[in-house]
Amino acid sequence: MKPLDGIRVLDLSRVLAGPWCTQLLADLGADVIKIERPGQGDDTRHWGPPWHGDGEERVAAYFLACNRGKRSAAIDLASEEGAEQVRALADRSDVVVENFKVGALRRYGLDAATLRARNPRLVYASITGFGQDGPRAGQAGYDFMIQGQAGLMSITGLPDEVENGGPLRAGVAVVDLFTGMYTASAILAALVRRGTTGEGATIDSALFDCGLALLANQASNYLVSGQSPPRQGNTHPNLVPYQPFACADKPLIIAVGNDRQFASLATLLGNGEWITDPRYATNAARIAHRAELVAAIEAVTRTRPAAHWYEACERAGIPAGPINSIAQALADPQAAHRAMLREMEGYRLLGSPVRLDGHRLDTDRPPPLLGEHTTEVLAALALDQRT
Repeated sequence: MKPLDGIRVLDLSRVLAGPWCTQLLADLGADVIKIERPGQGDDTRHWGPPWHGDGEERVAAYFLACNRGKRSAAIDLASEEGAEQVRALADRSDVVVENFKVGALRRYGLDAATLRARNPRLVYASITGFGQDGPRAGQAGYDFMIQGQAGLMSITGLPDEVENGGPLRAGVAVVDLFTGMYTASAILAALVRRGTTGEGATIDSALFDCGLALLANQASNYLVSGQSPPRQGNTHPNLVPYQPFACADKPLIIAVGNDRQFASLATLLGNGEWITDPRYATNAARIAHRAELVAAIEAVTRTRPAAHWYEACERAGIPAGPINSIAQALADPQAAHRAMLREMEGYRLLGSPVRLDGHRLDTDRPPPLLGEHTTEVLAALALDQRT
């Protein structure tokens, strides 16, 4: 039995943040019904190449990344019949997730107030760019623009004065993904509370809020110092050495998190005197002398291949690792051992990282074809309404 067995989720969301949230709920055992526009479906079905399949069953790889474990029902919310079908499904659901613009679902009677009045136990989660209130509530929000607006890009990339310097977005849509995770956490908390009170909840998730939350230690650095952290590429604002180091063939990341690990690194590199050198003995001192220490470390690491230093660091208990391509990362023996690559009904997908009591919580249902389950969903609804 999975933790969310018996929980029904009505997924009115599309693109990434909402679908990422509901995919996690599906992995945890929920029955997720994804409502899609007939003939069109989720926008990401068409965000290719690359594509999986051919003809009418062709779907973009992007869609596959965030929709496993769900049933798809093609229902037109803009029609009165379709809106009533979705309202009836919400009456029999535990959770609704949507990411329409603020107020857009009110015209169809699918807003939180309407659906929770019909079903007080319903947990209704809305995901928007800027939240349900405030001066920007009516604005649309997309991951890229929020990475910029929330400050994440101000600390990602190289300094302006460096060649090819300037702000960069993260290589995946981190704001969307974290918003999905935060929303899923809020849903789970609301379901736990409902078990005590019997009442559902209305959840207001904003990409902008989550983007600010992701600033984490960097925001704390600003709040304590009054200075906005600069972009500093692959170095760490609070730790040294903690970055890639050039080796004879390619770079290796060495990530020292405390003085004990630094002492091990100094010994490994044949510079045991660094352990008591006042310039390097503490992390604060190492930050103050970052440039000279990094140069001294690289003078040694450049003499041997990255694989040599990786193995040596492993033996010495010093955190280190290569900069892998996605292909290399997925081929890592640890990825294979943890079964992070799934094959199901012709699809090759990543699996869930969540494990409980030694078992991975993952679905065996592949991403659905558009409208694949419309008939069974509506037939079950008709049966429920008769009984």
